[in-house]
Amino acid sequence: MYRILELNPQLQPFAGDIDLRMQLYWDTKNRILGGEGTLNEFANAYNYYGIHHLDNCWVYREWAPSAAQLYLEGEFNGWNPTDHPMNSLGNGDWELYLREDELWEGCQVKTVVDAFMTRTEHIPLYARRVVQDPRTVTFTAEVVDDRKVFNWTDQNFKGEDNLYIYEAHVGMAQEEGKVGTYLEFAEKVLPRIKKAGYNTVQLMAIMEHPYYGSFGYQVSNFYAASSWFGKPEDLKTLVNRAHELGIRVLLDVVHSHAVKNTAEGINMFDGTEWQFFHSGEKGNHPAWGTKCFDYSRTGVLHFLLSNLKFWMTEYHFDGFRFDGVTSMLYHDHGLGTDFNTNDKYFSYNTYTDAIAYLQLANELIRQVNPNAITIAEDMSGMPGMCLPIEDGGVGFDYRLGMGLPDMWIRAVKTQDEFWDVDKMWGEMCLRRPGENTVAYVESHDQALVGDKTMIFRLADAAMYTDMDKACHNPVIDRAIALHKMIRLFTLAAGGEAYLNFMGNEFGHPEWIDFPREGNGWSFHYCRRQWSLRENGFLKYQWLNDFDEDMVKLTKEQNIFAVRFGDLRLMKAPEQTLVFSRNGLLFAFNFHSTNSLEHVLVPVADDAVDFSVAMSSDDEKYGGWNQVAHLTYPTKRFDGKNYVELYLPARTAVVLKEHKLLSARPKNA
Repeated sequence: MYRILELNPQLQPFAGDIDLRMQLYWDTKNRILGGEGTLNEFANAYNYYGIHHLDNCWVYREWAPSAAQLYLEGEFNGWNPTDHPMNSLGNGDWELYLREDELWEGCQVKTVVDAFMTRTEHIPLYARRVVQDPRTVTFTAEVVDDRKVFNWTDQNFKGEDNLYIYEAHVGMAQEEGKVGTYLEFAEKVLPRIKKAGYNTVQLMAIMEHPYYGSFGYQVSNFYAASSWFGKPEDLKTLVNRAHELGIRVLLDVVHSHAVKNTAEGINMFDGTEWQFFHSGEKGNHPAWGTKCFDYSRTGVLHFLLSNLKFWMTEYHFDGFRFDGVTSMLYHDHGLGTDFNTNDKYFSYNTYTDAIAYLQLANELIRQVNPNAITIAEDMSGMPGMCLPIEDGGVGFDYRLGMGLPDMWIRAVKTQDEFWDVDKMWGEMCLRRPGENTVAYVESHDQALVGDKTMIFRLADAAMYTDMDKACHNPVIDRAIALHKMIRLFTLAAGGEAYLNFMGNEFGHPEWIDFPREGNGWSFHYCRRQWSLRENGFLKYQWLNDFDEDMVKLTKEQNIFAVRFGDLRLMKAPEQTLVFSRNGLLFAFNFHSTNSLEHVLVPVADDAVDFSVAMSSDDEKYGGWNQVAHLTYPTKRFDGKNYVELYLPARTAVVLKEHKLLSARPKNA
């Protein structure tokens, strides 16, 4: 019996389904490996296919099983479409050798494909750099000399154990109205992330995408680092610099779908839609307008698994956040499905080949780098997503706690007096047994135009006029108080890791709106205004300082070493709760007006005192200094241990536990 059933006894009726899932994993692995070798040895397609510089020549290889003939055209032959035909090697492979002086670094090329009596032009499948002509707006591949050696200095890098993730987009990470670069991010943003205490940066939009406003989620060229932000060596510089600062770098990888474009993407490369994707309507994502991979095909697995190894070896990424996992797991992509019963995870709607692919992907990633991290974006709550494969799981390290932002949105849409802290605590604890969760209040999803960030939901239009420290507005006072409490509560109780989208730590105003025709191609809302938190006159500084100290304290205390908070006090009518986690006591009073005196909080040990480590009401965070930074001794009443607290309204207090040198007298 697999361990997933021990952790989830309610899944016993589906033991056969789990057996079938595991059998498909083994069958698929044996099929692609031929019964020998490892996934690490299998996932080397990028070393064979594509354009490579050998000792005294160039070689170009491609996989196009349904094509009648392939050619290479480009600057090197005056864009003659048939001057350089490729030779068929059988099994769908094609090959072309060129003299050393025929190609060069930066030479622009395309692949010409004859298939089904039609001739089309494409970007090579394994192109490592793709650029757009500003005049024609068309895309071409540029030859990359893979003999060049980057001077990596991160040989001994190992990230911190606990994840504090800073989700970031390179292009919009600068204050100037333009597309930012890899080098600017390395120089200006990485030091900010380091100072803020985050130890992992999760980079969006790195895989090449033709439409900037897609946030990188409609990938066209899977092996090309996006030219929107610079050259491949610039991305390597960014990753290397992050490692020098002790920051792990995760790639937001998109293997759930691909852009439907044929000239820029991989769609219809060999003249068929089934080279990579399902045929017919099954191959079209009904909500995203993209193409859906057929994970049952060996060629697709070779392409995608090799892609993961490529980003880890070529660019030294430390792992991946897998986008759109829910869409992969179900034939209906989880659209409109309410996953309220376990049978919905094990039905005809479950795409088991996708599960097998994700298992193989996680196994491969650990073979390449045993310290790598993988995170699944799955809103369905698939059981076993973050359990080891040998336990019947899919093998991810973490899943995103996608229900938490939804909970907070529901809360702030209601009046404060109706907040149910009992239910809020239940949401924080709603996690699969043995599976790690990344807690967060808001990611990029909540910051996009059409939605609202948490600070904007709380403050709305008052942010435009009353964020000066000299101005006092009760709307802003409420927004700042709750913004701090919400983030601390989520970090401290919601998971085993924490994520923040860049700028949200200081309440960055307004939404993200990429340049488009509807806004006059403006960059005004597609940047990060770091100066708002740094000029010293605005209340954004208070939010930033609170976030920085919150991260520092919880890191120092290693709170994620304990999986769940231990609820010590729940006073739902007063909207107050207190819980402990690895030596810290977190006390929250969400009530808008009712400050509580002489709150007795049960504690486990009488041989401890508590000191205030931080309070959201501290003056340096924009508060009123109503919580004294004193030592609070443990008291005994009726044979039980308590610490007595004062909890002002809309305030969170964190106390640190201190062991006494000797036990307190029983009558103390």
